[in-house]
Amino acid sequence: MARAILLAHRGIAQTHPNPMVGAILVKNDQSVGEGFHTYAGLKHAEIIALEKAGGDARGSTLYLNLEPCCHAGRTGPCTQAIIEAGIKRVVAAMQDPNPKVAGRGFRALRNAGIEVSVGIREEDARRLNEAFAKWIRTGTPFVTLKTALTLDGQIAATGVRGARSKRGGSTTWITSPESREEVQRLRHASDALLTGIGTVLADNPRMTDRTNLPRRRPLVRAIVDSRLRMPLASKIVTGAATFTDSVILLTTQPATSAKARQLSKRGVEIVRVRARNGRVDLREVLRELGRREIVSVVLEAGSALNGAMLDENLADKMILFYAPRVLGSVTIPVARHRARPIGKIPMLNNITLRRFGPDFAVEGYFHDVYRNH
Repeated sequence: MARAILLAHRGIAQTHPNPMVGAILVKNDQSVGEGFHTYAGLKHAEIIALEKAGGDARGSTLYLNLEPCCHAGRTGPCTQAIIEAGIKRVVAAMQDPNPKVAGRGFRALRNAGIEVSVGIREEDARRLNEAFAKWIRTGTPFVTLKTALTLDGQIAATGVRGARSKRGGSTTWITSPESREEVQRLRHASDALLTGIGTVLADNPRMTDRTNLPRRRPLVRAIVDSRLRMPLASKIVTGAATFTDSVILLTTQPATSAKARQLSKRGVEIVRVRARNGRVDLREVLRELGRREIVSVVLEAGSALNGAMLDENLADKMILFYAPRVLGSVTIPVARHRARPIGKIPMLNNITLRRFGPDFAVEGYFHDVYRNH
C-alpha cells in the first residue's frame, strides 16, 4: 500500500479534476504490474497495472489507494476489467468519496467473488485526495489558508503584508528558502491561488508556480477586487499576457465598465459576482471556481481576506510557517480585531508540525471534508 500511495503522488497536478490513484499488482510476493493515473494519459491506474502484468494478473492481489470506479466516464468501469482479469483479492486504502461510486465498486467486486479489504493506511490516502473529496461532494474547492509569520505572530514589517519585508527597495524574506520551496510545492499541487486586492496593492506579487514541474492545466490566479482597483501596471496584469497562467478578477462591478475593458484587453478575465454587505460574496467566489472544475485553492492573502474567510467558515485547512524571528510590532495576520466568544473561534484539528530549515510549520484542519459541513 505504501508503494501504491507513492505511485499516486506522481500524479500531483496532473489528474485534476480526477483523484490521484496508484495501483500495484502482487503475485507470489512479487510486483507484476503497477501504474498511476494522469488525466492526459486517460487510462486509470488499475488498467495500466493490468496491462503491464498481462497474464500474471490472474490470481494476483491488487493494492490501490482508492476504491475502483464502477461507472463509465471517459473510460469504462475499472471493476469490470479487474473481474475479467481474474484478480483474486483487492486491498484498497479507502472508499471513493464520489457519490457515483461510494462503495458500489467494492460491492461489484465482492459480488464477483473477489476478496476485498479496506482501510489499510486510510489516513494517508484521505489526505492525498482531500481536495477531490471536498469538490466532488460540494462542488466547491478545498481551501488551504497559508501564511508566514514571525514567532510573535507578525506577517511582516508594519504596513507590509505577505511573507517578506521590503526596506529601502530591497526584499528581506521572513521565512527560509526551505519554507519558500514548500510554498512553491503547495502552489504546484493546487489548481488556483486566491488573494485580495489589498495584497496586490501592498506587495505587487506575481503569484506563479515556479517549480517547473509538469501540470495538466495552467495555475489560475484569482483576485477578489470588489471595486476594480487592480493597477494596470501590476505584475499580475502585465504577466497575464506572457504567462500561461490565467488571471480571474472577481468583482461586483460590471464587466462593461471602462476599467474592466482595459483589464480584459490585457488578458484578465472579469467575473462579476453578487455583492454581500457591499463586498464580493466569498461563497459565490468559491462556487464560481468550483464550476470551473477548480478542485483546490491556496489562499495567500492579508488580514482582511483571511479574516473574512475564517469568519464565514470557508477555509478547510491552515498552514502557518513560523520563522525564528521577532518583529515586536502589532499586526493580526489571519483575523481582524473583533471580540468573539471563545466557543465561536474556529479550532484546528489533526495538527501536525514540520520543520523546514530553521522554520517550522503548523498544519491543521477546520473541517473533515469526508463528512458534510
